[in-house]
Amino acid sequence: MDFIALPSARHYTIRNVRLARAGEDGTTRFFKSEVSVRDGRLTEQPSAARIDAGGGIVLPVFVDMHTHLDKGHTWPRASNPDGTFDGALSTVRNDRALHWSERDVRMRMDFSLQCAFAHGTRAIRTHLDSASPQHRISWPVFRETAQDWAGRMELQAVALVPIEDVDSHGDFVEIANLVAASEGVLGCVTYPCGDFTRRLNVLFRMAAEREVDLDLHVDETHDTDSNTLREIAATAIETGFGGAVTVGHCCSLSRQPAGIAAETMELVARSGLAVVSLPMCNLYLQDRGLARTPRWRGVTLVHELDARGVPVCFASDNTRDPFYAYGDLDMVEVMREATRICHLDHASRPWLDAFSARPAEACGFSRSALEPGDPADFILFSARNWTELLARPQSDRVVVRNGLAIDRSLPDYRQLDELMETR
Repeated sequence: MDFIALPSARHYTIRNVRLARAGEDGTTRFFKSEVSVRDGRLTEQPSAARIDAGGGIVLPVFVDMHTHLDKGHTWPRASNPDGTFDGALSTVRNDRALHWSERDVRMRMDFSLQCAFAHGTRAIRTHLDSASPQHRISWPVFRETAQDWAGRMELQAVALVPIEDVDSHGDFVEIANLVAASEGVLGCVTYPCGDFTRRLNVLFRMAAEREVDLDLHVDETHDTDSNTLREIAATAIETGFGGAVTVGHCCSLSRQPAGIAAETMELVARSGLAVVSLPMCNLYLQDRGLARTPRWRGVTLVHELDARGVPVCFASDNTRDPFYAYGDLDMVEVMREATRICHLDHASRPWLDAFSARPAEACGFSRSALEPGDPADFILFSARNWTELLARPQSDRVVVRNGLAIDRSLPDYRQLDELMETR
């Protein structure tokens, strides 16, 4: 149950709230204030209809910039046999061939969006497995879903294929054209392979020709010899690519010798790349072995990248599928876990924007802020400080969209039971 009931008036003021801002030392601090809403937008004009929030924190609604809506909620019929990355790849490949019809993808995608919306997310970028012929199913479904959710959720899609599928002819040209027609983002999974440099240049050229951005899965491995991140950054500089480039994971960076990692990060900073870390999924997959304890956390060098001015963000990644058995597209959970896993709590720079404003800018979504004139989209928590906010799941949060508290009821997993029957 929500901890507070908002007035039904079109103009109201929530007093005694705490808003976040960067302190003189760079850390995020909360200060007492009030929030006024009029006709669905934030306003500086207070109202006679007032309610006391008891010092609760108000944050902007979240932006989740790296998800996999097409894979989500397949675990009951396609569980990872050993929790490894290879186990996830083979399981998804088999499940996709057997089950990913228009109806299957659509129902699971919509279920995921219901969860994200109820938790307080307003914008999502999803990667879509686009190896032929799946792109002819998933992209039309995505476009229909985006239309259905217009006004509630901003959605973007990224084409996801292995780097070895990237070429200037064949199916990848069709995929790239489909991305452009769908106002999407071009992408692939990068790893060392033969002809890597040529294929990477093809990817950049095809994105430039179609005037679309790039979003890549990069070095999602513990293998220190995997450093495609360096070549991506160098290619962005050499080609003068005019679009935005996002790189996700970059796990091997944290395993490489300090000097090599530093050189790569300097190149990333020069190139203007944005980095998104996926701490929950990488903690689950990386350094996993049978009957042994993992030795590292799987995440990239978020503090070192941030110190060099690289925009670093955090996101959900996979949800109840072979790549991650858990999750619910709840950015509060992502923030709580990222704080623990990446030690964001004692940092000298603010990290709160890494879950809202930074990903919005990196993806080109509408801005995520709490300024007068902005849509009244925010989350009101009963928590009054960081330790209260991060200690509990905040199940009583109030999510406000266009000035109105939404119904935060989550969909029942039983809605998907018919899709989980294996053949």
